[in-house]
Amino acid sequence: MSKLEAFILGIIQGLTEFLPISSTGHLYLGRHLFGLDDAGLFLDTMLHVGTLLAVLVVYKNELFQILKNPFGKLSMLLVVGTIPAVIVGFLFSDLFDSISKTGVTIGWEFLITGFILWFADSIKNGRKKMETISYGDALFIGTFQAAAIFPAISRSGLTIAAGLIRKLDRETAAYFSFLLSIPAIAGGIILQFGEMAAGHIEAISIGSLFVATLASAIFGYIAVVYMINFLKRKSLKIFAVYVWILGSSILILQMTGIF
Repeated sequence: MSKLEAFILGIIQGLTEFLPISSTGHLYLGRHLFGLDDAGLFLDTMLHVGTLLAVLVVYKNELFQILKNPFGKLSMLLVVGTIPAVIVGFLFSDLFDSISKTGVTIGWEFLITGFILWFADSIKNGRKKMETISYGDALFIGTFQAAAIFPAISRSGLTIAAGLIRKLDRETAAYFSFLLSIPAIAGGIILQFGEMAAGHIEAISIGSLFVATLASAIFGYIAVVYMINFLKRKSLKIFAVYVWILGSSILILQMTGIF
């Protein structure tokens, strides 16, 4: 893998982790385009390290608050919101790993993401702020996050959509979605390091890994800040149209045997 390919994959991961269009699905496409289908676990782990660093920087004040009051409401909301993903990941991780490797369903998954985004964006704007989010809201949003274990179902897209369905205002829906990504991404990284410790690791140059991680962190930071501001005034439907076009194109290429 060249440094240019690593840089492009880092950009893809950074942007699509927080834009509601699925990072895993786009990374699969990016690796397939570069002929890097076996680039594997170590690269994925470091790309996620980059996006974790990005969101940690954006939410540093909230994290200090959690550290000072680990059993406060914010901490408990994140725990409740993370539980569904932990359960689904524990029970079905092998199934979803096999689906991710083949990519046979990603076209349909992009289409599903689009329908959910369109539906949620059509709901009348809610008014709930962070101070009024309930544990029921957190569990509902976390359940949507658990569904994003499918490779081309967008985690940020589904959690933002779930927030809108629960009548969070648009800025708060994005804000809580990205805050909830911290334990999700961190947990995924821990599991991936565990697999690498068991010997599931591939050889990639340190330079390429550094470039990929740095690009992921920089563009992840840009994406978080952009989406919070974007949702204050604009519609999610543009992202729905994008993933519909992408998903339809993939299905056509699969049916013709090109992809």
